[in-house]
Amino acid sequence: MTILNNTSSYSPAASRGAVRFFLRSLARLINTWIAGVIAHREYQANLVILRRLSDKELRDIGLARSEIGEGLAEAARFRSQMQKSEQA
Repeated sequence: MTILNNTSSYSPAASRGAVRFFLRSLARLINTWIAGVIAHREYQANLVILRRLSDKELRDIGLARSEIGEGLAEAARFRSQMQKSEQA
């Protein structure tokens, strides 16, 4: 029996499908990681902006200085829910 006559279970189409699946999964992982980094940087920027506001300006938007962190967290949860409902 020669190498040319030897049939194997190797299928180029199956391996291409596996590679495509792996690359899509990797791309999704990278995209999720980048989105997380962007969200964290946005949170930090908003925190800096809110901390620079005066107490009167914070009252005008309905926040107390002690509520800045929780207010941003609540806004992030709301935004996340809105994005999930838009995707569905």
